[in-house]
Amino acid sequence: MKVKRIVSNIAASDTNDANTFYKSILGLELVMDHGWIKTYSSGEEMTAQISVASEGGSGTPVPDLSIEVDQLDVVLKKS
Repeated sequence: MKVKRIVSNIAASDTNDANTFYKSILGLELVMDHGWIKTYSSGEEMTAQISVASEGGSGTPVPDLSIEVDQLDVVLKKS
């Protein structure tokens, strides 16, 4: 058996609000839109990965989501 994908689902009262961050800032494409759920993708091939944590490091809360980008300075200028 192979795990082909692990998806993080984020609860939101208005899924349209995600466009600002995921599309406008991170440049992801909207690949599925059912109104009640929207899926954004970079189109990059990725390996399946999941992290399980008791803290976020140095006693901080566990983050809900981690995002890796290749040029953080570019992303920060967009936000």
